[in-house]
Amino acid sequence: MVRPESPSADPPPAHDQHGFRGQLEWGQPGVRLLAGRADLVVIVDVLSFSTAVSVAVERGAAVVPYRHRDGSAMDHARSIGAIFASPNRGAPGPTLSPASLVVLRPDETLLLPSPNGSTCALLAAEAGAMVVAGSLRNAGAVGRFAASRGWTTAVIAAGEAWPDGGLRPAVEDLIGAGAILAAFATASLSPEARAAVAAFRDVRDDLAAAIGASASGRELVDAGFERDLPIATELDATELVPVLVDGAFRSWVR
Repeated sequence: MVRPESPSADPPPAHDQHGFRGQLEWGQPGVRLLAGRADLVVIVDVLSFSTAVSVAVERGAAVVPYRHRDGSAMDHARSIGAIFASPNRGAPGPTLSPASLVVLRPDETLLLPSPNGSTCALLAAEAGAMVVAGSLRNAGAVGRFAASRGWTTAVIAAGEAWPDGGLRPAVEDLIGAGAILAAFATASLSPEARAAVAAFRDVRDDLAAAIGASASGRELVDAGFERDLPIATELDATELVPVLVDGAFRSWVR
């Protein structure tokens, strides 16, 4: 590997995966690297932001992503007439838990705080890209949506955070990203994207077991929210594509 002679805050141009229509990167650094160059950015946070967005949109609701989990989130929800989704999965009412969102009704608006998925989505929108929430539930639909446009598409595996705040690559997001990228022609994918497709195809026939045995899956089960796993690992459960328009994810209407 070639190393620069002096440290630099900016990645070298070789890292932007130029020349490939389907790209794969990780977390907020990946958004910052690719969103300004890509026409479409797909945010993949399987456990559980993008899965929650998919479930809410399936219920006919709109979802407003919000960066912070502090008191400002609830205040902002009130100011826009939205339902506040607590980041505490054990709280009553709608939360970040996809299973809790079955109470949503059509035309309601849900404000969904998330330091990973929401932040990545908002960063991508600020860079000028069209932003889509992708998960295993809508992987095929999102992949076809992106491929049909012929645009440069950056699929961002959101990942998780280590205790020190560093990015922890999360296998469920790699698998989810691969499921979406599998809809692209292989020749149009970067090597990073092709590796994600390979990861997905390796576990496609046993997604629930693979993700349930992952670090994130075990963490979810240990916290008592194993009910979210069957929802998050249901492949192609919906054809709806949640697109961020005017600050909210809504089902794309052709």
